[in-house]
Amino acid sequence: MEHPAFETSTVERALAVRAPDGATVRPLAVLAGQGSLAQFELPPGGISQAVSHATVQEMWHITQGTGRIWRRQGSREEVVPLRPGSVLTIPLGTAFQFRADQDSPPLQITAVTMPPWPGNDTEARPERGPWTANPVDRPTR
Repeated sequence: MEHPAFETSTVERALAVRAPDGATVRPLAVLAGQGSLAQFELPPGGISQAVSHATVQEMWHITQGTGRIWRRQGSREEVVPLRPGSVLTIPLGTAFQFRADQDSPPLQITAVTMPPWPGNDTEARPERGPWTANPVDRPTR
């Protein structure tokens, strides 16, 4: 049995790109066929686009900043606060949107995506959320 290669990364060295929801994302690590790990960030006052995922689900851990997330599955819908230490799931097909509080440091989220993010333009499907998305700063590196 062939073993996957070890992978080592740091947030500081990871290339920042724009996620389909408008947040800045820094992909950190991938275990082929299993999952991927990334850090997402929204600046103070930033509001993501509302989306749902076609084939992946996620687990989030909030590491900095405060804000709120809206999630909808069928008729179930909720908005919950985000703060450092909050952990949440986004099951397959869940519509979601998140926002960073204006008077907070940037909202930072470490997320596990299962299976790994497929890297295509059809994974994130636009949805109608409770807030109007606003442009966020461009990635710095």
